[in-house]
Parts: sequence; C-alpha cells; structure tokens
Amino acid sequence: QVQLVESGGGLVQAGGSLRLSCVASEIMFSLYAMGWYRQAPGKQRDLVARISASGSTNYADSVKGRFTISRDNAKSTVYLQMNSLNPDDPAVYYCRGERGFVDSWGQGTQVTVSS
Repeated sequence: QVQLVESGGGLVQAGGSLRLSCVASEIMFSLYAMGWYRQAPGKQRDLVARISASGSTNYADSVKGRFTISRDNAKSTVYLQMNSLNPDDPAVYYCRGERGFVDSWGQGTQVTVSS
C-alpha cells in the first residue's frame, strides 16, 4: 500500500479558495492514478476529481470550472485547487492512489465553508 498524507484543509468564507495537497510515499508515483474524493456527514464518499498517470483529468459536475486537480511527479504530490467555495463543498476530503491492485486512501482533511 501507498501512504498518502493530505493537508491544506481548513475554514474559509464562501467564495474563497483553498489548495489541498496529498503527498505519496511512493517512488513510482508517476504511474498512479490519483483522485480526490469527499464525504459530508451522513452522505456517501463521492469523486471530486481524478487525474490519470498520463495527466487526463475528470471532474464531478458540481465542481467543474471551480476546482482544478494537478500533479507534480517530482514531488510525489497531487493538488486540488478549490475556488469559489460554496456551502455545498464542506466535507472531509480524501486522497486516493490507484495502480493495478493497489488502492490506497489518505486519512482525510476537513474543509469547512462559512457563509
């Protein structure tokens, strides 16, 4: 398994921005598909954004145009830039790394949006 450590969560006003980071303990990081998921209280964990090993991205409809996923393979890090945060965005955000049979999750980072 790959160890994933998220950071960057916190409290932000509606309309504000945050950037989440996820560092992987994996020297073959560039071969992994990486994703950000979120889970609000009482709800299921849903995909927010995903980036393949080749750099292709896909987003949940609710965040298109506001969130951007990117990766820095030299730093074994995936980012989630979140702009125009709104009251639908608060959740615990989790990082996920996938390659073949390897499927690893981070511990999550809390994002809170104040109105």
